[in-house]
This record gives sequence, C-alpha cells and structure tokens, in this order.
Amino acid sequence: ALAARGARVSALLLDPAHAHADGLVALDRAGGRTLAADPRSVAGADLVVDGIVGIGGRGGLRGAAVELAHAAEDLLTVAVDVPSGVDADTGWVGEDAINADVTVTFGALKPGLVSGPGAERAGELRLVDIGLGAVLPTARTQLLEASDVGALVPQPDAADDKYTRGVVGVAAGSQQYGGAGVLATGAAVHGGAGMVRYVGTAPEQIRARYPEVVVHADARPGDVRVQAWVVGPGLGTDDTAMRLLSDVLRTELPVIVDADAITLVARSPGLVRGRSAATVLTPHDREFARIAGEPSADRLASVRRAAHDLGATVLLKGNATVIAAPDGTAYVNATGTPWLGTAGSGDVLSGLIGSLLAAGVPPPLAAAAGAFVHGVAGQRAASAGPPSATDVLGALRGALRSITAG
Repeated sequence: ALAARGARVSALLLDPAHAHADGLVALDRAGGRTLAADPRSVAGADLVVDGIVGIGGRGGLRGAAVELAHAAEDLLTVAVDVPSGVDADTGWVGEDAINADVTVTFGALKPGLVSGPGAERAGELRLVDIGLGAVLPTARTQLLEASDVGALVPQPDAADDKYTRGVVGVAAGSQQYGGAGVLATGAAVHGGAGMVRYVGTAPEQIRARYPEVVVHADARPGDVRVQAWVVGPGLGTDDTAMRLLSDVLRTELPVIVDADAITLVARSPGLVRGRSAATVLTPHDREFARIAGEPSADRLASVRRAAHDLGATVLLKGNATVIAAPDGTAYVNATGTPWLGTAGSGDVLSGLIGSLLAAGVPPPLAAAAGAFVHGVAGQRAASAGPPSATDVLGALRGALRSITAG
C-alpha cells in the first residue's frame, strides 16, 4: 500500500530462503525492492515497519535481527502484530527488542502487548478486525474499554435511595496513618456510594474531612449495616488491626483487602481461603510476594495462580495492572500513568473498588473497572503536573463523568 501511494519501499530480508513468496511478488509489482539485512539500509528511513518476528517468536532477537533493531531505535516504527523481541503471551522482553511507536495487531489483542515490559515496547495499539470473531475461542484475558466500564458503573434512577445505591464500610487508618483512612473513605464517597460508614481508630480525622460519613468509633464490623467492606489502608499490623481484619473477614460480605491487611493475611492466609463471600486483594509487587511469592515475568500467570490458591480475586498493581478471578478469568488495565506510583494512590483505588462492589458489580469486574477509572483519574490529575494521591482522589468524579457520558 505504501509503494502504491508513491513511497519508496525496501524490504530487508533476514532469511531470503524463507521469505513469503506471494508477499515478495506483491512487493515487486508495487514497485518495491528487496535488500540484504544490512543495518545501514535502515538509516534515513522515514518509517520502519517491523515484521522480523511474529507472535510465535520466543527467546528474544538474535544475530542480524539485533543489529536491525538497534538501527531502528530512533526512527518512527510500526510493528506488525507484536514488536519483534516481545513475547506475545507474557510481555517478556529480551535484552534487545523493537521499540514501536505503534503496534497494529490483528484479530485480538495479545496479552504481551498490554502487560509486563512488552506494554512499554508496543507504543500505541491499533486492533484490526480481520473477521476471526466466529472462529476465535472466548478470551480468558480481557481488556476493558471506556464503553465497557461506563456500562458497569451503576447510574441511580428515581427509585433508588442511599441504601440501594450501595453502602460501603471502611476499616482503615490509625493514629499514625490516618491519611490512608481519609483517602480510602474519600474514594468510596466520590466513587458513587450511597453511604459510607467508617470503623477504625482515626474517627476524628474522618469526621473532620467527610461529615457525610457515618462514623462508628467503637462498633464491631458485624454490627454495621453495609454491602461491602474495604479493610487495610493505614490500618497497622498490631493485634488491634488483626482483630479488626478478622472481624471484617468473618462477615458474609464482599471485602477489599489492601495494604496492611495484606501483610496480616500473609501471616494467616486461612482468613481469606476459608471465606464463602467474595474477597478482592489489591497488592503491589512486594505485598504480592508476601502472599504468593515473587511474581514471575508472566504476571498474568502469577496472578491467576494466586487467585486460584487463595480463592479470591487478585489485582496486582503495576505499569499494567492485572486482575484474575479464582476461575482463571483475567483482565488487564491499560489506563494510568507512572505518576500513580505515589503514596496513598492505592488507598484511593481500594475505596473506589469498594463503592463498585457495594453497588453490586461482580468482584472481578469491580476490580477491573476500578483500576480503569483510577487510571483515568491519574491521567487527568497528572495533566497539571506530578499529582499526589489527593489530586487523584479529586479527579475521580471527573473521570467517572467522562467515562459514563460515553
């Protein structure tokens, strides 16, 4: 197509004996030419189209392919299906790989384009439908788009009240880390919950910041009327925190387990494994290592194993956040910004997911949708400069509005 439009097109052949014969004929008819795989031939190109290795490639680039990848490093590059050197299934990247500005992939997104280091190499993604929908199996890994999330976020109607919209319980914060409780509680408030109830040891900080939150300073979680719990941000890891976590997990309600609560669960994993109600754990890499071992290069596989072993939905935070349900269904989130790696950002995420759970969104989808909205809020907050977690919290309502407006 480029040659037909008047561009001068050269195809560099790494292995002429195995080149696609019909493709070479089409190139010749369009006025293109073939050249030996000399890196000097790449210099000065206006556009590099990377087709060195396809989706079956494993083990990284070798030999002359490495030299071509280096030669294309600073040039505008479009990868076909997957950047060469990136494992399409896991996102693993060898020592040398193509850095694409755009990746055009066909039929379905490949996990390695949206998770692991491969996501950084893929650049902007373009998915092209080539009519494979009828023959492709149902995907076990999905990437939610704004329209999917917009349909998941509940919108109240005239018959709704504060209870039917969802009541979130937040067990978070402490005298030392009261801010974490404030952020998680605020995210539940701004995430659309009809009511938020707080149980914990930092009640005055919550009352001062959010007068609309019902504070139960001395109540037991089992006595508090909610539809879902968020437990862990800033909770501490002492005996008082363990008692509060145990009380929350003994309820027959969905629970988000985050931050300090994950450290406590690592000491007593049976607290989660024995639950009949849904549990969502939201670790970063170090917290994940405490409950399931170090995540491997195949982050999706690691998260799926952890979800199965713990009988819980697991959301592993990172450059590309991955979520898995106990049955192996998984989601990858592609929204966000590296600026979200800031203190308190995860507290905002857990409160937001809690509001979705309380509204009746199924746990894996609540986690995936929460990660999507949180990522969009982070992007909006970062547009004015390096954001704090408070900035991300402040951007939640605008993010939700833009997503639900379609």
